[in-house]
Amino acid sequence: MLKERIRSTDVREPADGLWSNCLRIGDLVMVSGMTARADDGETVVGGDYDQAMVVFGKIKNLVEAAGGVMDDVVKMTIYVTEIGNNTEVWKARQEFFTGDFPACTLVEVSSLAKPEIRLEIEATAVVGCSS
Repeated sequence: MLKERIRSTDVREPADGLWSNCLRIGDLVMVSGMTARADDGETVVGGDYDQAMVVFGKIKNLVEAAGGVMDDVVKMTIYVTEIGNNTEVWKARQEFFTGDFPACTLVEVSSLAKPEIRLEIEATAVVGCSS
């Protein structure tokens, strides 16, 4: 099986030599930790719900670019800076998934890449597993 880098015109790519946003190996799709940074590199201002909506939208764009759908996501790890706001993240998540939700880990961290980033989410999908 070959490793393929997946790109979406809706998700800003990192500079060369840093990391890949998304890789597909066979039917397995790995999405790096996504944050609520806009195309200009600035963080989308808002609470956990607002930032989670942006992040889930990026994950959706990458999974779809890899040939899958959001319900193909089987595992997520969510990093938050305020664990008490977890219901805002769950509320956003419910707008992107149906049926059996992915296995998920939620972890509070002391900080992320920039002070205004409130959460980061990484995801693993298996294309075609939800159909």
